[in-house]
Amino acid sequence: MANEAGDRGERAGEFPYTRGIHAEMYQKRLWTMRQYAGFGTAEETNERFRYLLSAGQTGLSVAFDLPTQMGLDSDDPRAEGEVGRTGVAIATIDDMERLFAEIPLDKVSTSMTINATAAILLALYIVVAERRGISPRVLSGTIQNDVLKEYIARGTYIFPPAPSMRIICDIFAYTAREVPKWNSISVSGYHIREAGSTAIEEVGFTLANGIAYLEAAKARGLAVDEVAPRVSFFFACHSDFLEEVAKFRAARRLWASIVRDRLGGRDPKSWMLRFHTQTGGCTLTAQQPQNNVVRVAVQALAAVLGGTQSLHTNSFDEALALPSADAARLALRTQQVIAHESGVTRFVDPLGGSEVIERLTTEIERAAASLIARVDEAGGAVRAIEEGLVQREIQESAYRFQRAVESGDRKIVGVNAFSDDASLNVPLLRVDASLERAQVERLRSFRANRNQVATDAALARLCTVARSSENLIPAIVDAVRENATLGEISGALRDVFGGHREVVVL
Repeated sequence: MANEAGDRGERAGEFPYTRGIHAEMYQKRLWTMRQYAGFGTAEETNERFRYLLSAGQTGLSVAFDLPTQMGLDSDDPRAEGEVGRTGVAIATIDDMERLFAEIPLDKVSTSMTINATAAILLALYIVVAERRGISPRVLSGTIQNDVLKEYIARGTYIFPPAPSMRIICDIFAYTAREVPKWNSISVSGYHIREAGSTAIEEVGFTLANGIAYLEAAKARGLAVDEVAPRVSFFFACHSDFLEEVAKFRAARRLWASIVRDRLGGRDPKSWMLRFHTQTGGCTLTAQQPQNNVVRVAVQALAAVLGGTQSLHTNSFDEALALPSADAARLALRTQQVIAHESGVTRFVDPLGGSEVIERLTTEIERAAASLIARVDEAGGAVRAIEEGLVQREIQESAYRFQRAVESGDRKIVGVNAFSDDASLNVPLLRVDASLERAQVERLRSFRANRNQVATDAALARLCTVARSSENLIPAIVDAVRENATLGEISGALRDVFGGHREVVVL
């Protein structure tokens, strides 16, 4: 059944990769089952990691708390009440070592959903491996590192666009030389979709951001074929099953042409759109939460039939709280049932050739290409974001969707259709407030026991490099080695680069 040709005569593993980036897709190797996890302290999250690995998960995906994402240490007054709430709190190399205790970093692939502070988290990971005698050259994983979508949809930015793009390009150059198995960016459509975009807008605006990153790399003197093979993508998967399958096929085909024909990539690996998928968080409902089990299964199957390389399945209780261990296990089992019981992995692009799928694929490709052309006319992704074009389009789509739900034109089972008053007792995970106090005490002890002179010197050196055109990443790694905290490193860079204020779009 390997490598069946489609209606256009295309084969999987060949340009433009509509049918998949590998000739045999899942027949020899399944997608990576990478459940997103992180809460409370490093110890608690480490326990969840090891639990998921023992349950059959094949890759780690780290969720960081809001202070970590915003470059704040756990004892910063602005972090109060948020430490460990939406992810794990990481402020020091000690935190990072405890997060990955007993986990073989040279054998497990780690994805880190982190953006403005991506360079710091990468440095922490490298130094943890270094202390274990593991070379950065064997480390594999991904940092999200996609700041443009933060300006568009999410808001966890620190620096203005220009220095943010500089840091991203520094990461591109550094990882290409020093951490060659690492994906230096995961261009995220997921958060664009969570903000209310359509599937077409998710593809168009995400690929426009991808273009901006590769063009910035070229402007820095980096060859496309040096960077593009380690660029990955991150998409949402919602419940419009056939549209979602077609969306992934269209994105692959469009990106392959963009990199080869527009950006001049010559290595076939540069043309391949490799992506992680997460089922749609915003599709989960607090009403009748067990219905979310079905939603997630439908969405996960669409992602697999669309050819994803990596998959996270949401837990049914996430509209109510952080996922419990039992709910996280059920979400993982959903992937495993699809992989080992559904039979779909025996075929390459099982829905390819379907009149509906092929038509939808072409329609989405053309519509997304038209959006990219509009972004180009505005001066590129950065300028389009600065002027609010992208944000405005997404806000209008979100408004139309909400109006359709409120009018009943779009039915959400258990919300505006088939609702009832039956109560369901769902055990919820709660983060104990005492964990924040313990994290703060540990952080203060860490600072008290380091060589402050060496730390200060490393931070001063970092500021000097930030004011030059030198690559920042070695200086960040050195600061981590000298026990500088995440907040101190981020603060030093903020002193040089300044902060960013949101563009208000009306």
